[in-house]
Amino acid sequence: MSADAAARTIQTYRLYIKATPEAVWDALTRPELTVRYGYAPVVEYELKPGGAYRAMPNDGMKAMGITGAIVDGQVLEAEAPRRLVQTWRMLMEPSLAAEGFTRLAMEIEPVRGGVTRLTLVHDVTGAPGLASLVAGEHESHGAGGGWNEVLSGLKTLLETGQPLPFQSGPGEGDCAGAPTGARSAGRG
Repeated sequence: MSADAAARTIQTYRLYIKATPEAVWDALTRPELTVRYGYAPVVEYELKPGGAYRAMPNDGMKAMGITGAIVDGQVLEAEAPRRLVQTWRMLMEPSLAAEGFTRLAMEIEPVRGGVTRLTLVHDVTGAPGLASLVAGEHESHGAGGGWNEVLSGLKTLLETGQPLPFQSGPGEGDCAGAPTGARSAGRG
């Protein structure tokens, strides 16, 4: 194994959702759905190679003074409803923004019995602060549960039609997910 390969930091999350691949794709890419789970950002995607990606603050985040994109990136691959690859940079805290862009890949595959497997692979090599945040290591400090929380919310929403009760969204008040503080905003 090369020194570069040994130094890579890859986080992989896999879950099985009782929903179609199209429903999973829509939940990942359509703002009217992303505001209903995880940290409830309004996503903006240009779903083509080279297209822009931005996650904008939800109403609770805006009430706390968070303006502008909270995450940005560029679409590298978009093959609806099976594969989405993009760059991803957290902008909510200067030290995380300074870590630069990471690579996020989502594979959506039908398995059996009306179930879809979603595999999210986040290459956070060279971004130790972000790696810790999206792994959910700051949950006890009010920064949310990272990708595990986001994906649990996505699964619950698609399978029940309801968001998880502890997650915030527009109009629910507090602002988490902010790396430095309160509870419930930003994706990841």
